[in-house]
Amino acid sequence: MEILGFVKHFLSLRQNVFKTRGEIKALQQQRLNRLLTHAYDHSSYYRQRFTAAGITRDQIGWISLCRYPTLSKDEFIAHFNQLVTVEDITQEGLRAFDQDAATTQGLYQNRYHVVRSSGSTGTPHYFLYDQAAWRDMLAGIVRGALWGMSLPRIAGVLLRRPRILYVAATDGRYGGAMAVGDGIAGVGARQLFLDVNRPLNQWVEQIEAFGPNMVIGYPTAMKIMAEMAERGQIHPRIMRVISCGEPLSPGMRRYLENTLQAEVINFYGASESLALGVEGPHQGDMILFDDLNIVEVVEGEVYITCLYNLAQPLIRYHLTDRLALKPLGDGSFSRASIPLSRSEDVLWFEDQAHHRDFLHRLAVEGFCLEGLTDYQFVQTGPDSFTMLAVASRTQQAHIRQEVQARMHNILMQKQMEWVKFAVEFREKILPDVHTGKKRLMVPMAA
Repeated sequence: MEILGFVKHFLSLRQNVFKTRGEIKALQQQRLNRLLTHAYDHSSYYRQRFTAAGITRDQIGWISLCRYPTLSKDEFIAHFNQLVTVEDITQEGLRAFDQDAATTQGLYQNRYHVVRSSGSTGTPHYFLYDQAAWRDMLAGIVRGALWGMSLPRIAGVLLRRPRILYVAATDGRYGGAMAVGDGIAGVGARQLFLDVNRPLNQWVEQIEAFGPNMVIGYPTAMKIMAEMAERGQIHPRIMRVISCGEPLSPGMRRYLENTLQAEVINFYGASESLALGVEGPHQGDMILFDDLNIVEVVEGEVYITCLYNLAQPLIRYHLTDRLALKPLGDGSFSRASIPLSRSEDVLWFEDQAHHRDFLHRLAVEGFCLEGLTDYQFVQTGPDSFTMLAVASRTQQAHIRQEVQARMHNILMQKQMEWVKFAVEFREKILPDVHTGKKRLMVPMAA
């Protein structure tokens, strides 16, 4: 990526922060009209959906967005091949590309960025970004990371080439890792990726050797890093922490601020649109990037329309997050409550020699096996855990063997072979009695 050109693009996007609300609404409508027209002309799925809703091409730009049909994740997966607006792109082709280890960080057809997403179970699905969409998204991420900084301070930070540590899941096509890597490269910064699946003792060595002054990552991972600093195992000098990928509670924010003596930025993104919003230092509300997306909350349900991705239009796409829009203030952008619906868990284990290490949710999610319909990991002791699995009876033996082999490799990678693991089959997985939602990981009761 050409650094000067990207920095100019970032600075141009940053200027939107200082526009009036009316100017942002006009820009938003212009980009929405372009998206809707492109989807009608180049996506057979959207053309059929619009026609079924009584919307003609001539009406685009004249009728309210709320009249357009919504899009669920299941519908997105089922109609992916007809939804995309570029030729020769299929979900099956993306899956084959994703399974090729040699192309982990490469471009599909040398043109498209592919982000993998999967829930706790089920077949992985993919989000496609063309080069223009990826550049817009990266500029949005860098804008969020540097949120609240004056232009002279931004120039000073970038000219000194910050040393940026990324602590999260870094293998595979995780959108955060791909975007952060390209964004850091875009501004010419130095970087170190520290995978949450690495043994904990390697963290100390690598953090101390690199000496980061900015940290980006999951709050659960950065909390572990902050605890290392409290114990004197590492001695980071951090000016800014950017939390992403998981909810950031007020208590966690204060802990990171106090322990690392740094400004904390809370970034909001999803695979569907990696740049959705940001909570700056001491702001309390999430500022939504209205120049990149439209966020609607209808009867408590959240829908996004990504304005910058023409290759794979997402129009009124349903997100499972929970947030509430706030009354418009004096700023250019909409504000919302901090989304806290997604729950990320960590299981901590300890052996008889008091050696401690952890498994993050992303280390164990995404088991995609035929016949496996649901699962949950439950910690059963200080050095043991069990997968509760719902599966076809005829395939349970094969599933047990495959899961145990994969988990053995995960524990080997973390140097946690001393942790005991078992598989138990159940008729169903019950939700948490307090929240009503099923948790992927259940720590041992205190």
